[in-house]
Amino acid sequence: MIPFVDLRLQYESIQQEIDQAVKEVFTTAQFVGGELVKKFEQEFSNTLSVKHCIGTGNGTDSLFIILKALGIGPGDEVISPAFSCIPSAECITLTGATVVFADVDNQYYTLDPKDVEQKITSKTKAVIAVHLYGQVAALSLLKAICDKHKIHLVEDCAQAHLTKENEKFAGTVGIASAFSFYPTKNLGAYGDAGCILTQDDQLAEKLRRLANHGALKKDDHTIEGTNSRLDTMQAAILSVKLKHLQHWNQQRNEIARLYGSLLSSQSSITLPAERKDSVHTFHIYAIRTKQRDALKQFLNVMEIETLVHYPQGLPYTQAYRSKKHSIKDFPVTAALQNEVLSLPIYPGLTNTQVTSVAENIKNYFLG
Repeated sequence: MIPFVDLRLQYESIQQEIDQAVKEVFTTAQFVGGELVKKFEQEFSNTLSVKHCIGTGNGTDSLFIILKALGIGPGDEVISPAFSCIPSAECITLTGATVVFADVDNQYYTLDPKDVEQKITSKTKAVIAVHLYGQVAALSLLKAICDKHKIHLVEDCAQAHLTKENEKFAGTVGIASAFSFYPTKNLGAYGDAGCILTQDDQLAEKLRRLANHGALKKDDHTIEGTNSRLDTMQAAILSVKLKHLQHWNQQRNEIARLYGSLLSSQSSITLPAERKDSVHTFHIYAIRTKQRDALKQFLNVMEIETLVHYPQGLPYTQAYRSKKHSIKDFPVTAALQNEVLSLPIYPGLTNTQVTSVAENIKNYFLG
Protein backbone atom coordinates (compact mmCIF):
# COMPACT_ATOMS: atom_id res chain seq x y z
CA MET A 1 0.00 0.00 0.00
CA ILE A 2 1.29 3.46 -0.91
CA PRO A 3 -0.52 5.86 1.43
CA PHE A 4 -1.46 9.40 0.50
CA VAL A 5 0.54 10.67 3.48
CA ASP A 6 2.56 8.94 6.20
CA LEU A 7 2.74 10.98 9.41
CA ARG A 8 4.18 8.08 11.39
CA LEU A 9 7.20 8.03 9.07
CA GLN A 10 7.78 11.73 9.65
CA TYR A 11 7.53 11.31 13.43
CA GLU A 12 10.00 8.44 13.44
CA SER A 13 12.53 10.56 11.55
CA ILE A 14 12.56 13.22 14.32
CA GLN A 15 11.27 11.18 17.25
CA GLN A 16 14.03 12.11 19.69
CA GLU A 17 13.55 15.84 19.09
CA ILE A 18 9.76 15.62 19.39
CA ASP A 19 9.86 13.52 22.53
CA GLN A 20 12.25 15.98 24.16
CA ALA A 21 10.01 18.92 23.24
CA VAL A 22 6.94 17.20 24.69
CA LYS A 23 8.87 16.34 27.84
CA GLU A 24 9.80 20.00 28.25
CA VAL A 25 6.13 20.99 28.19
CA PHE A 26 5.28 18.52 30.94
CA THR A 27 8.35 19.49 32.94
CA THR A 28 7.48 23.19 32.89
CA ALA A 29 3.77 22.37 33.42
CA GLN A 30 2.83 25.39 31.26
CA PHE A 31 0.04 24.07 29.05
CA VAL A 32 -1.57 27.32 27.84
CA GLY A 33 0.60 30.19 26.63
CA GLY A 34 4.02 30.67 28.15
CA GLU A 35 7.52 30.92 26.78
CA LEU A 36 7.27 28.01 24.35
CA VAL A 37 4.40 29.70 22.50
CA LYS A 38 6.32 32.99 22.40
CA LYS A 39 9.37 31.10 21.16
CA PHE A 40 7.55 29.57 18.20
CA GLU A 41 5.82 32.84 17.33
CA GLN A 42 9.19 34.59 17.22
CA GLU A 43 10.81 31.80 15.22
CA PHE A 44 8.05 31.71 12.63
CA SER A 45 7.91 35.50 12.24
CA ASN A 46 11.71 35.56 11.87
CA THR A 47 11.59 32.83 9.24
CA LEU A 48 9.21 34.87 7.09
CA SER A 49 10.68 38.26 8.08
CA VAL A 50 7.39 39.54 9.49
CA LYS A 51 7.06 41.71 12.61
CA HIS A 52 4.16 39.91 14.28
CA CYS A 53 3.04 36.30 14.62
CA ILE A 54 -0.06 35.60 16.70
CA GLY A 55 -0.66 31.94 17.54
CA THR A 56 -4.25 30.71 17.20
CA GLY A 57 -6.24 27.53 17.64
CA ASN A 58 -6.42 26.77 13.91
CA GLY A 59 -6.32 28.27 10.44
CA THR A 60 -10.06 28.87 10.20
CA ASP A 61 -10.03 30.91 13.40
CA SER A 62 -7.11 32.86 11.98
CA LEU A 63 -9.11 33.96 8.94
CA PHE A 64 -12.17 34.80 11.02
CA ILE A 65 -10.17 36.84 13.53
CA ILE A 66 -8.44 38.78 10.74
CA LEU A 67 -11.76 39.77 9.20
CA LYS A 68 -13.18 40.77 12.61
CA ALA A 69 -10.08 42.84 13.36
CA LEU A 70 -10.54 44.64 10.04
CA GLY A 71 -14.05 45.59 11.09
CA ILE A 72 -15.77 43.45 8.47
CA GLY A 73 -19.35 42.49 9.27
CA PRO A 74 -23.01 42.73 8.18
CA GLY A 75 -23.50 44.70 4.97
CA ASP A 76 -19.96 44.06 3.76
CA GLU A 77 -18.79 41.76 0.97
CA VAL A 78 -15.57 39.75 0.78
CA ILE A 79 -14.34 38.05 -2.39
CA SER A 80 -13.02 34.49 -2.08
CA PRO A 81 -12.13 31.69 -4.55
CA ALA A 82 -14.87 29.42 -5.84
CA PHE A 83 -12.36 26.56 -5.87
CA SER A 84 -10.97 26.18 -2.38
CA CYS A 85 -11.49 24.52 0.98
CA ILE A 86 -14.56 25.88 2.79
CA PRO A 87 -12.77 27.86 5.56
CA SER A 88 -11.87 30.58 3.07
CA ALA A 89 -15.59 31.21 2.58
CA GLU A 90 -17.25 30.27 5.87
CA CYS A 91 -15.04 32.68 7.83
CA ILE A 92 -16.70 35.50 5.86
CA THR A 93 -20.22 34.37 6.65
CA LEU A 94 -19.33 33.94 10.32
CA THR A 95 -18.60 37.67 10.55
CA GLY A 96 -22.05 38.45 9.16
CA ALA A 97 -20.59 39.62 5.85
CA THR A 98 -21.47 38.17 2.45
CA VAL A 99 -19.13 35.86 0.57
CA VAL A 100 -18.75 36.70 -3.11
CA PHE A 101 -17.11 33.96 -5.15
CA ALA A 102 -14.66 34.60 -7.97
CA ASP A 103 -13.41 31.94 -10.35
CA VAL A 104 -9.84 30.66 -10.42
CA ASP A 105 -7.55 30.71 -13.44
CA ASN A 106 -7.20 27.65 -15.63
CA GLN A 107 -3.45 27.21 -15.20
CA TYR A 108 -2.62 27.73 -11.53
CA TYR A 109 -6.07 27.24 -9.94
CA THR A 110 -5.75 30.39 -7.82
CA LEU A 111 -7.92 33.53 -7.89
CA ASP A 112 -8.36 34.99 -11.36
CA PRO A 113 -7.53 38.71 -10.95
CA LYS A 114 -9.80 39.68 -13.85
CA ASP A 115 -12.81 37.98 -12.29
CA VAL A 116 -11.95 39.48 -8.91
CA GLU A 117 -12.02 43.00 -10.31
CA GLN A 118 -15.36 42.36 -11.99
CA LYS A 119 -16.85 41.25 -8.67
CA ILE A 120 -15.82 44.35 -6.70
CA THR A 121 -18.68 46.63 -5.63
CA SER A 122 -19.11 49.52 -3.24
CA LYS A 123 -19.71 46.92 -0.51
CA THR A 124 -16.46 45.01 -1.07
CA LYS A 125 -14.11 45.32 1.89
CA ALA A 126 -11.54 42.59 1.26
CA VAL A 127 -10.23 39.86 -1.03
CA ILE A 128 -9.01 36.52 0.34
CA ALA A 129 -6.21 35.10 -1.81
CA VAL A 130 -5.78 31.36 -1.27
CA HIS A 131 -2.39 29.94 -2.17
CA LEU A 132 -3.83 26.63 -3.30
CA TYR A 133 -1.86 23.37 -3.16
CA GLY A 134 1.31 25.33 -2.29
CA GLN A 135 1.15 27.43 -5.48
CA VAL A 136 1.29 31.16 -4.86
CA ALA A 137 -1.70 33.21 -6.01
CA ALA A 138 -1.15 36.16 -8.36
CA LEU A 139 -0.18 38.33 -5.41
CA SER A 140 1.29 41.29 -7.28
CA LEU A 141 -1.80 41.68 -9.46
CA LEU A 142 -4.24 41.11 -6.60
CA LYS A 143 -2.42 43.60 -4.38
CA ALA A 144 -2.55 46.22 -7.15
CA ILE A 145 -6.30 45.67 -7.58
CA CYS A 146 -6.93 45.91 -3.85
CA ASP A 147 -4.84 49.07 -3.55
CA LYS A 148 -6.67 50.61 -6.50
CA HIS A 149 -10.06 50.01 -4.88
CA LYS A 150 -8.85 50.74 -1.34
CA ILE A 151 -9.79 47.32 0.01
CA HIS A 152 -7.83 44.80 2.07
CA LEU A 153 -5.88 41.84 0.70
CA VAL A 154 -5.95 38.91 3.13
CA GLU A 155 -3.84 35.82 2.44
CA ASP A 156 -4.90 32.26 3.19
CA CYS A 157 -1.59 30.40 3.57
CA ALA A 158 -2.98 27.15 4.99
CA GLN A 159 -1.25 25.21 2.18
CA ALA A 160 1.68 27.54 1.54
CA HIS A 161 4.41 27.30 4.17
CA LEU A 162 7.46 29.08 2.65
CA THR A 163 5.80 29.51 -0.75
CA LYS A 164 7.17 32.57 -2.56
CA GLU A 165 6.47 35.01 -5.38
CA ASN A 166 9.31 37.28 -6.55
CA GLU A 167 11.33 36.46 -3.42
CA LYS A 168 8.44 37.50 -1.16
CA PHE A 169 6.98 34.85 1.08
CA ALA A 170 3.29 34.10 0.77
CA GLY A 171 1.78 35.67 3.86
CA THR A 172 3.83 38.87 3.76
CA VAL A 173 2.08 40.88 1.03
CA GLY A 174 -1.47 41.40 2.30
CA ILE A 175 -2.60 43.30 5.41
CA ALA A 176 -2.55 39.98 7.28
CA SER A 177 -2.27 36.27 6.57
CA ALA A 178 -3.66 33.09 8.08
CA PHE A 179 -1.71 29.85 8.48
CA SER A 180 -2.95 26.40 9.41
CA PHE A 181 -0.73 23.85 11.12
CA TYR A 182 -3.16 20.95 10.72
CA PRO A 183 -1.15 17.68 10.99
CA THR A 184 -1.00 16.99 7.24
CA LYS A 185 0.33 20.47 6.32
CA ASN A 186 3.93 20.98 5.24
CA LEU A 187 4.45 22.38 8.73
CA GLY A 188 1.98 20.37 10.77
CA ALA A 189 1.27 20.09 14.48
CA TYR A 190 -0.05 16.96 16.19
CA GLY A 191 -3.51 18.48 16.50
CA ASP A 192 -5.22 21.69 15.46
CA ALA A 193 -3.08 24.83 15.44
CA GLY A 194 -2.67 28.04 13.45
CA CYS A 195 -1.32 31.57 13.42
CA ILE A 196 -1.72 35.03 11.94
CA LEU A 197 1.06 37.16 10.47
CA THR A 198 1.03 40.92 10.00
CA GLN A 199 3.41 43.86 9.72
CA ASP A 200 0.87 46.29 11.24
CA ASP A 201 1.52 47.07 14.93
CA GLN A 202 -1.98 48.29 15.80
CA LEU A 203 -3.65 45.46 13.92
CA ALA A 204 -1.39 42.95 15.64
CA GLU A 205 -2.52 44.10 19.07
CA LYS A 206 -6.17 43.87 18.08
CA LEU A 207 -5.64 40.40 16.58
CA ARG A 208 -3.94 39.19 19.74
CA ARG A 209 -6.76 40.56 21.89
CA LEU A 210 -9.46 39.02 19.72
CA ALA A 211 -7.78 35.61 19.97
CA ASN A 212 -7.61 35.85 23.78
CA HIS A 213 -10.97 37.08 25.08
CA GLY A 214 -10.09 40.69 24.23
CA ALA A 215 -7.11 40.73 26.59
CA LEU A 216 -3.33 40.92 26.32
CA LYS A 217 -2.95 39.71 29.88
CA LYS A 218 -5.23 38.28 32.55
CA ASP A 219 -8.38 40.37 33.19
CA ASP A 220 -7.27 43.03 30.65
CA HIS A 221 -10.53 42.87 28.65
CA THR A 222 -10.70 46.04 26.58
CA ILE A 223 -12.92 44.41 23.93
CA GLU A 224 -14.85 41.18 23.51
CA GLY A 225 -12.92 38.43 21.79
CA THR A 226 -12.91 34.69 21.49
CA ASN A 227 -10.79 31.80 22.75
CA SER A 228 -8.40 30.75 20.01
CA ARG A 229 -4.96 30.26 21.48
CA LEU A 230 -2.07 28.20 20.15
CA ASP A 231 -1.69 25.19 22.44
CA THR A 232 1.68 25.11 24.20
CA MET A 233 2.28 21.47 23.31
CA GLN A 234 1.66 22.20 19.63
CA ALA A 235 3.93 25.25 19.75
CA ALA A 236 6.77 23.13 21.13
CA ILE A 237 6.25 20.53 18.40
CA LEU A 238 6.10 23.20 15.70
CA SER A 239 9.38 24.71 16.86
CA VAL A 240 11.03 21.34 16.28
CA LYS A 241 9.43 20.83 12.89
CA LEU A 242 10.17 24.36 11.70
CA LYS A 243 13.88 23.50 11.67
CA HIS A 244 13.18 20.76 9.12
CA LEU A 245 10.61 22.59 6.98
CA GLN A 246 12.97 23.87 4.28
CA HIS A 247 14.45 20.41 3.78
CA TRP A 248 11.01 18.80 3.71
CA ASN A 249 9.84 21.30 1.10
CA GLN A 250 12.89 20.48 -1.00
CA GLN A 251 11.96 16.80 -0.81
CA ARG A 252 8.45 17.63 -1.97
CA ASN A 253 9.89 19.52 -4.93
CA GLU A 254 12.14 16.58 -5.81
CA ILE A 255 9.13 14.25 -5.76
CA ALA A 256 7.18 16.69 -7.93
CA ARG A 257 10.05 16.81 -10.43
CA LEU A 258 10.16 13.03 -10.58
CA TYR A 259 6.40 12.79 -11.14
CA GLY A 260 6.77 15.40 -13.86
CA SER A 261 9.56 13.56 -15.68
CA LEU A 262 7.72 10.24 -15.50
CA LEU A 263 4.30 11.55 -16.55
CA SER A 264 5.17 14.33 -18.99
CA SER A 265 4.48 12.13 -22.02
CA GLN A 266 0.89 11.37 -20.95
CA SER A 267 -1.34 13.49 -23.16
CA SER A 268 -4.43 12.61 -21.12
CA ILE A 269 -2.98 14.29 -18.02
CA THR A 270 -2.34 17.92 -17.15
CA LEU A 271 0.51 18.25 -14.67
CA PRO A 272 0.71 21.02 -12.04
CA ALA A 273 1.95 24.33 -13.43
CA GLU A 274 4.38 26.56 -11.54
CA ARG A 275 4.01 30.32 -11.66
CA LYS A 276 7.04 32.14 -13.05
CA ASP A 277 9.42 33.60 -10.44
CA SER A 278 7.74 31.64 -7.66
CA VAL A 279 8.57 28.84 -5.25
CA HIS A 280 5.90 26.13 -5.20
CA THR A 281 5.93 24.07 -1.99
CA PHE A 282 3.71 21.24 -3.28
CA HIS A 283 1.47 20.67 -0.30
CA ILE A 284 -0.65 18.86 -2.88
CA TYR A 285 0.45 17.35 -6.19
CA ALA A 286 -2.77 17.44 -8.21
CA ILE A 287 -2.90 16.12 -11.74
CA ARG A 288 -5.86 16.82 -13.98
CA THR A 289 -7.66 14.35 -16.23
CA LYS A 290 -11.15 13.90 -17.62
CA GLN A 291 -10.95 10.26 -16.50
CA ARG A 292 -10.37 11.21 -12.88
CA ASP A 293 -12.88 8.95 -11.15
CA ALA A 294 -11.98 5.84 -13.13
CA LEU A 295 -8.26 6.49 -12.63
CA LYS A 296 -8.77 6.96 -8.90
CA GLN A 297 -10.66 3.66 -8.68
CA PHE A 298 -7.94 1.87 -10.66
CA LEU A 299 -5.18 3.20 -8.42
CA ASN A 300 -7.14 2.18 -5.34
CA VAL A 301 -7.29 -1.39 -6.65
CA MET A 302 -3.53 -1.16 -7.14
CA GLU A 303 -3.23 -0.11 -3.46
CA ILE A 304 -2.28 3.48 -4.21
CA GLU A 305 -4.18 5.99 -2.09
CA THR A 306 -5.25 9.23 -3.79
CA LEU A 307 -7.58 12.04 -2.74
CA VAL A 308 -9.66 14.71 -4.46
CA HIS A 309 -9.08 18.35 -3.52
CA TYR A 310 -11.91 19.33 -4.06
CA PRO A 311 -14.87 17.28 -5.36
CA GLN A 312 -17.19 20.31 -5.40
CA GLY A 313 -16.51 23.95 -6.02
CA LEU A 314 -17.80 25.92 -3.07
CA PRO A 315 -20.67 27.61 -4.96
CA TYR A 316 -21.99 24.15 -5.85
CA THR A 317 -21.95 22.71 -2.33
CA GLN A 318 -25.11 22.42 -0.26
CA ALA A 319 -23.81 25.16 2.04
CA TYR A 320 -24.01 27.78 -0.74
CA ARG A 321 -26.63 26.29 -3.03
CA SER A 322 -29.19 28.92 -2.01
CA LYS A 323 -27.26 31.40 -4.17
CA LYS A 324 -28.21 29.25 -7.20
CA HIS A 325 -24.95 29.54 -9.10
CA SER A 326 -24.74 27.88 -12.51
CA ILE A 327 -21.84 26.13 -14.22
CA LYS A 328 -21.41 29.20 -16.43
CA ASP A 329 -20.74 31.41 -13.40
CA PHE A 330 -17.46 29.64 -12.59
CA PRO A 331 -16.43 27.57 -15.63
CA VAL A 332 -12.89 26.76 -14.46
CA THR A 333 -14.09 25.66 -11.03
CA ALA A 334 -16.85 23.61 -12.62
CA ALA A 335 -14.27 21.73 -14.69
CA LEU A 336 -11.69 21.31 -11.94
CA GLN A 337 -14.11 19.71 -9.51
CA ASN A 338 -14.49 16.77 -11.90
CA GLU A 339 -10.88 16.49 -13.07
CA VAL A 340 -8.31 17.01 -10.27
CA LEU A 341 -6.70 14.06 -8.53
CA SER A 342 -4.11 14.41 -5.75
CA LEU A 343 -1.24 11.92 -5.80
CA PRO A 344 0.83 10.85 -2.78
CA ILE A 345 3.51 13.42 -1.91
CA TYR A 346 5.28 13.71 1.43
CA PRO A 347 8.82 13.69 2.83
CA GLY A 348 10.03 10.12 2.93
CA LEU A 349 8.08 8.95 -0.12
CA THR A 350 10.70 6.95 -2.03
CA ASN A 351 11.65 7.18 -5.69
CA THR A 352 10.52 3.57 -6.04
CA GLN A 353 7.07 4.46 -4.69
CA VAL A 354 6.79 7.54 -6.93
CA THR A 355 7.80 5.45 -9.93
CA SER A 356 5.22 2.83 -9.00
CA VAL A 357 2.48 5.48 -8.85
CA ALA A 358 3.52 6.88 -12.23
CA GLU A 359 3.82 3.46 -13.90
CA ASN A 360 0.37 2.48 -12.71
CA ILE A 361 -1.06 5.71 -14.11
CA LYS A 362 0.60 4.95 -17.44
CA ASN A 363 -0.75 1.40 -17.37
CA TYR A 364 -4.27 2.73 -16.81
CA PHE A 365 -4.11 4.92 -19.91
CA LEU A 366 -2.58 2.08 -21.96
CA GLY A 367 -5.80 0.21 -21.20
